[in-house]
Amino acid sequence: MYDLADVLPDAELDPGTNVLIAGPPLTGKRRIALDVLASGADRGDGSIVVTTKDSGGDVLEEVTGHVAAEDFDVGVVDCVTKQRGIGTVVDDPRIKYASSPVDMTGIGIKLSEFLQEFHDARGLTENRVLLHSISTLLMYSNLQTVFRFLHVFTGRIQSADAFGVYVIDSSAHDDQMMNTLKQLFDAVIEVEESEDEDESEPEIRTVGLPT
Repeated sequence: MYDLADVLPDAELDPGTNVLIAGPPLTGKRRIALDVLASGADRGDGSIVVTTKDSGGDVLEEVTGHVAAEDFDVGVVDCVTKQRGIGTVVDDPRIKYASSPVDMTGIGIKLSEFLQEFHDARGLTENRVLLHSISTLLMYSNLQTVFRFLHVFTGRIQSADAFGVYVIDSSAHDDQMMNTLKQLFDAVIEVEESEDEDESEPEIRTVGLPT
């Protein structure tokens, strides 16, 4: 079973669950996603991040800063560095590189490599996967292509008994697109700015999660 850190402290999620975190910019979506990832890492789960926005090194540093455990199993699928053409990059034990956010086949292959390695070689039966962000994928490809990719991606999470967490900027996409994408997920966490000016924490609504 998987937990949701401080979002819903008592929630227990079955293996194979996929959860979408949606909200406008600067509402703490990324922090929530990283907290969920770190909560698992601290208890011994594997952590895999697919990054379409930041370099693998930056993401690795950020994840390490969120995790209390000194030693944990982490892997990053970097979809950014090769596209930027910054020097020669080769896969290493912690970072694997896809050519760009458009290379969805490559992203899927690198994810599968980490999942297989974590499960078979390292004996990790519970693994958490964070994809940040769906919005970047939609900048490079159309909805139909991204939908197909996410359908395969979420299926991979299910078959591996892992836990998938996905982040999207809801304000960048219309309601029809958001509703189409939401069909792919078991539950949605909607993050909104607090209407109380004295309250700095965002408002969180959940759909499809056990209460």
